[in-house]
Amino acid sequence: MTALTPETEADLAELITQADGPLRIQGGGTRPIGAPTNGAVLSTSALTGIELYEPGALTLVVRAGTPLSAVEKALDAEGQRLAFEPMDHRRLLGTTGAPTIGGVVAANVSGPRRIQVGACRDHLLGVRFVDGQGQVLKNGGRVMKNVTGYDLVKLMAGSYGTLGVLTEVSLKVLPKSHATGVLLLEGLSDAQAVKALSAALGSPYEVTGAAHLQKGMDGAPVTMIRLEGFENSVAYRAGEMQKLLAGFGDFTVETDPERTRAGWHYIRDVVPFEGRAGDVWRLSVKPSDAPGIVAGLPGVEALYDWGGGLVWLLVADGSGLNATRIRAAVTARGGHATLIRGTSAEAFQPLAPAIAALQDGLRRKFDPRGLFNPGLMGQAA
Repeated sequence: MTALTPETEADLAELITQADGPLRIQGGGTRPIGAPTNGAVLSTSALTGIELYEPGALTLVVRAGTPLSAVEKALDAEGQRLAFEPMDHRRLLGTTGAPTIGGVVAANVSGPRRIQVGACRDHLLGVRFVDGQGQVLKNGGRVMKNVTGYDLVKLMAGSYGTLGVLTEVSLKVLPKSHATGVLLLEGLSDAQAVKALSAALGSPYEVTGAAHLQKGMDGAPVTMIRLEGFENSVAYRAGEMQKLLAGFGDFTVETDPERTRAGWHYIRDVVPFEGRAGDVWRLSVKPSDAPGIVAGLPGVEALYDWGGGLVWLLVADGSGLNATRIRAAVTARGGHATLIRGTSAEAFQPLAPAIAALQDGLRRKFDPRGLFNPGLMGQAA
């Protein structure tokens, strides 16, 4: 099916106004998460270009279909970056194409640095989007202190195109770090690793990455703690961190820029599960609960990020685990589970009745005809 690819916001609004059936909203098409929508594909990939970039004000305004790589290239030229470190799902999901900045915002995609700087939505200053009646709406502003409509700006992040079709996003950006140091230790159990990561995150040493793999590149468990900043500061903090965590073993420190970058892309993009059979689940849990939850699910391999608050699970075929059992184990501890890769269950966790009613009310307000990605997140199609 040929995708509808409007080149201007006005064209998009007209297309939505005239639509007589469901629309499958997508950016680069690299994150096919959730139930597929039976409808015409509406792509924002032709809505490209940086509208405004003020490095001195740490502000970027960009059209939603702009490739993420183009955004990162422009920021890199000024020594800046998207601080929330968005994940690239292509290797995990086996997809092609180019991730777009609108897709990143729509899915609230955030990476390892979230533990320090917050999620994508925390850097979102404003949005422009077209609602289900073809109206162009603008919310928020281009500077952080303009908080007009603040809640709606954040609602659009993570709505997966079910409330409106993004046409423009305004983001706060931050300077890149001058140096990176990564503390590495092999051999810790999951429980020991989470304790070490919690101690690191509770220290004054400004940790920007805290992860644990049950199986590192050489097959052994590896615990990783990232420090960023000026070279002298990183060296000092790495030394102090080694003292703090001495009881867990002897950490080594990696400072080579290419190796540290590759190591955190390995975590960010969940590369250990690339091309391997089995469903992939994303669990959001209390870090101290994470090892116990994983231990109670036989036949899984885990990657812990965010100090244990985010757990990626590879569920082996034939393990006997199903969505009911996985979600029961997670919800019993107050967390939630999302199926990122696989078709064995509804991808998004069913909501509590009160929250589901609130969500349905928002959808009726912004998409009264039910055009946008019906059924994608489990709502009635």
